Amino acid sequence: MNTPQAPRAVVTTAIYGLLALGLVAATSTEALAGTAGKEKCAGIAKAGMNDCGTSKHSCAGMAKVSGDPEEWLYVPQGTCNKIVGGTLKKS
Repeated sequence: MNTPQAPRAVVTTAIYGLLALGLVAATSTEALAGTAGKEKCAGIAKAGMNDCGTSKHSCAGMAKVSGDPEEWLYVPQGTCNKIVGGTLKKS
């Protein structure tokens, strides 16, 4: 019995898509879990060393200038207020 290749390709693609979606969800959960005991500290990131996006861009490592008040880093809880220029950023 000869089965058409198109349906097999569709099923294979769907399975790979579901696996990829599961990996993305697991990675996102791990990223959130990794921030326990941390706080967002704005104004202290060097150019290219920020931890996440802002209204200017959507990705880590895209800060254009050092000390931008909108760019932030995760620091240990209670540390930001001890850093000159550091401002706690609400989540």
